[in-house]
Amino acid sequence: MLKNKIYKYLFSEIFKNFITILLTFTAIAWTVRAVNFLDLMIEDGYTASVYFKYSVLNISTIVSRFVPLSFLLSLIISITKFERQQELMILWTVGQNKIKVANIFLLIGFFIALLQIILSLIINPFTLNKSRSLLRETEIGQISSMLRANDFTDAFDGVTFHIGEKSRNNKLTNVFIRDNSGSLTTIVNTSKGKSNTTIMAKKGFVEEKKIILFDGVIQTLNNDNEIQNMYFEKTELNASKFQNRTIKQPKIQETSSLSLFQCMVKKNSNIVLLNCPFQKEKGIVIETIMRRVGLPLYIPLISVIGSFLLIYKKEKKYNYLKKYVVFGFAFIILIFAEIFLKFTGFSLINLSLYLFSPLILFIILYALLLKNVTSERLLK
Repeated sequence: MLKNKIYKYLFSEIFKNFITILLTFTAIAWTVRAVNFLDLMIEDGYTASVYFKYSVLNISTIVSRFVPLSFLLSLIISITKFERQQELMILWTVGQNKIKVANIFLLIGFFIALLQIILSLIINPFTLNKSRSLLRETEIGQISSMLRANDFTDAFDGVTFHIGEKSRNNKLTNVFIRDNSGSLTTIVNTSKGKSNTTIMAKKGFVEEKKIILFDGVIQTLNNDNEIQNMYFEKTELNASKFQNRTIKQPKIQETSSLSLFQCMVKKNSNIVLLNCPFQKEKGIVIETIMRRVGLPLYIPLISVIGSFLLIYKKEKKYNYLKKYVVFGFAFIILIFAEIFLKFTGFSLINLSLYLFSPLILFIILYALLLKNVTSERLLK
């Protein structure tokens, strides 16, 4: 009964530290990223609610990025705290086995690795795809916020604006519009399908999703490549036809894991992609899959490395430095995992090495930990 309470205490303390560190890193990174997302309102004209929803949907990807480092820090901090408060000494005095305590750390590592896999494999692609769908299905909100005085605005796909002056009540002066997308051809019948249209107006104003222009000219290019002019006193443009330049097609990171797995096929000691929308990006596809499945395998390895803090040396200076040595070694492993991840798509050998490296290191280090614990007990 006592042992169960001790194990629960160790588990809860490490897990609480892990959650605290993870949330701290996530809050800082999300704040920075949310600032970058402000372009959705300023440049692309989306509403504040769309901006907020899009930012929130990106939180899970930030969380998964910091899971390995947060676990490493929580493990080091927790063990150091247990040692400083003499809690570990009490455990050894009452006959607790260090390997059993190390196994608790390992159990936590496996639990967090599972959490990381669920995040990376299922939740992240879903939320990222949901955020992309949000932009794809939402119409442009504030047209006026995208138009700036004395500046060319190319936030719309194929349409460029230049406004001479702009007042606070959205009144425009010296308006120039260049359309290469065909969004404005319907206002001139003589265009006959031509997509080159230029509009110049002395003044105008923005009203919701409409642009009202006065005293101007519309220049279009007909099928004979002749420029035709049509003068107007007043005309109205429907801005809902404009498409902004925001990428709306799902990226690899936003594609479901099942879809990526289905297009990977082993052929002649290599991996090829069949029926894959990212046919020309095989390396990135494999890298994405390994980030979702392979990278979490390094988390239990961090548990074994952290367990070496339970080993005491006769020289006190080594006991003082061991936490820095353990942290440095584990941190190098995480850096190696991130760097080597970029090469997994080059060949099947690289892919196999990335998957089996944590398993091999885990076996070696766990055997070394057992040997050190056994030697320490014999010396006593």
